[in-house]
Amino acid sequence: MSLQERVYSVLIVSSSEKFQSSLLPLLPEASYSPVITAASVAQAERDRNAREFDFVFINSPLPDDAGIRFAIDCCRAGGTVTVLFVAAALYDQVQARVEEHGVFVLPRPVPRDAILRGLNWMTAARERLRGYEKKVRPIEEKMEEIRLVNRAKWLLISELKMSEPDAHHYITHQAMDRCTSKRAVAEEIIKLYS
Repeated sequence: MSLQERVYSVLIVSSSEKFQSSLLPLLPEASYSPVITAASVAQAERDRNAREFDFVFINSPLPDDAGIRFAIDCCRAGGTVTVLFVAAALYDQVQARVEEHGVFVLPRPVPRDAILRGLNWMTAARERLRGYEKKVRPIEEKMEEIRLVNRAKWLLISELKMSEPDAHHYITHQAMDRCTSKRAVAEEIIKLYS
């Protein structure tokens, strides 16, 4: 899938309708959907708990918080690219606080062309994160399989009094004999003895 065909989900967090209305035309539905707006951090947290977002724009401050902690939390969540808009006088202070967490910061007012350039940077960052996610997923799945196989081995050891090598051999050969994965065999053993 080319970048032109990819669609990114967006959360805009701002109590200013003027900010929202100036940002929305820069996010055509063909490339950015859904675009959800929130007027407070509390509402944005509810929206973020309901779904994942590719991009989060935060116009600080908000009625219930500055939004800095929320911006950091969005970046920690994984594949979300976050931009925090702050008053120009606070830019250096906020930038120093959030840069290590991967939050982009832009001082207000931001010219339209700077926002468009920022969208290109965000897209590049999101695609890079997506590449890392693809590499990490198989490793996480393999680790989960190892945990399940180990749990199944310990169940065989405790329930059938097998030795650890015998339990491992049993699971491996069951998987080979039945043309299935060790994970599937382990899950059956766990289900049987748990």
